[in-house]
Amino acid sequence: MTVRRPRRQGGEPWYDDAAGRLVRPYTISNGRTRPTAHFDLLTMVMATGRRPVSCQGPDYAQVLGLCGGPVSVAEIAAHLRLPAVVTKVLLADLVDCGAITARAPAAVSAGPASRTDRALLEAVLNGLRKRL
Repeated sequence: MTVRRPRRQGGEPWYDDAAGRLVRPYTISNGRTRPTAHFDLLTMVMATGRRPVSCQGPDYAQVLGLCGGPVSVAEIAAHLRLPAVVTKVLLADLVDCGAITARAPAAVSAGPASRTDRALLEAVLNGLRKRL
């Protein structure tokens, strides 16, 4: 089976296996550099199972394919080989159309779970001092 790559007018491919994607990242996000929702690199996203009507295309499909289970924004950006800001724009579009949900990482949310356990840190420090 031969994989057909998109081609430019002169017949040259838009994709080079050695160099990667030849399309500028800002064209993927339609020139947008600010997502409509706030995402941290550790924000966890997951597909809802709804098929988006407005967010279609290979980049959106690839993002949805990665969101089968909870996955961080940083992981998605790494898999897509795109800058984080472009990935955040794609994710925000998918959140806006209800295809994915986003949740802030537990360490960022306020509450007792975000507090540092002083006793644990002291035990680690003491263990490190014993090794020296």
